[in-house]
Amino acid sequence: MISKLSIGIVGLPNAGKSTLFNALMGRHIADNTNYPFCTIEPNVGVVEVPDEKLDKLCQISESQKRIAAVVEFVDIAGLIAGASKGEGLGNKFLDNIRNCDAICHVVRDFADPAVVKSGSTDPQSDFEVVCTELILKDLESIDKFIDKNKMISSEKDRLAVAEKIKESLNKGVLASRIEFDEEEKKIVDEFFLLSLKPFFIVVNVDENTYQNLAKSNLQFSNMDTVPICAKVEEDLADFGIQEKKEYLQTLGIEEAGLERVIKKAYDTLGLQSFYTSGKKESRAWTIKKGYRAPQAAGIIHTDFERGFIMAEVISFDQIVEIGSWNKAKELGKIRHEGSDYEMRPDDVVEFRFNVSK
Repeated sequence: MISKLSIGIVGLPNAGKSTLFNALMGRHIADNTNYPFCTIEPNVGVVEVPDEKLDKLCQISESQKRIAAVVEFVDIAGLIAGASKGEGLGNKFLDNIRNCDAICHVVRDFADPAVVKSGSTDPQSDFEVVCTELILKDLESIDKFIDKNKMISSEKDRLAVAEKIKESLNKGVLASRIEFDEEEKKIVDEFFLLSLKPFFIVVNVDENTYQNLAKSNLQFSNMDTVPICAKVEEDLADFGIQEKKEYLQTLGIEEAGLERVIKKAYDTLGLQSFYTSGKKESRAWTIKKGYRAPQAAGIIHTDFERGFIMAEVISFDQIVEIGSWNKAKELGKIRHEGSDYEMRPDDVVEFRFNVSK
């Protein structure tokens, strides 16, 4: 089951992590009665996944409530070289990363004499500093495992995987880039490696660069990045919806950077949404890509999966074109899918189930 999704915002000091977090925290949500951005504890907050499709479904169904999918963001204190050995906040920093599902690397690519720059003057190098600390911490964990179990014959398979990981880590390769077969993947997950976590990169640029996203679409190690200007995004948080649109237009930008960050976080975790919609509420549900209909039903309630009979399904585009669920049903456009059905992005669903099972 998909529980709370947690993204750790990491980077060197003064890269713009906290500014980005504050912008996320102040992000305005049209209807904040259902799931506003709320601070759970200092430097932890939950924000909605932007979803215009959900807005449309609310209109079609005349729903009383709108409940969006959400992502938790954690503003993790700035790392410095040597964190794996306890420098700075060291182990606390790394433990906070361990508790997150994915990592958002924030690197700074702007000059500002008023802001002290920690680390190098090269965002690629700053990214590598963080990755190196993750690798060093993983090496420490792997070495401890090998030393403890090298004489235990029953640990032969896990030791083989550990040696494979160690060899790659010693070459500076993140665990997420090591190729494992299906059996090895089951073992790797037991090591809880920091460098195995999925990640994406946010490049914090100045306002001038932000106005030309094509120029700021940097590449790190053949990976796409999400360019933002954290300061502009923080200012946008104080604007109303229409004011925000107008301001973005003056910058020549169609979509706020924070929306791209949230969507990228969602994509990085290999997730997708399906919808339920009616008079009472329209809601986006989060599932992993590849989930079949009974698994998706189980996200709503375990009884739905256990007693699954079928899923009544229509695509978002179809229901918008037709205008309502009832009309789609009259026209024979609602599909009846069984337990082998693989959920598609943007399915609108009603599940049929037997509560006695």
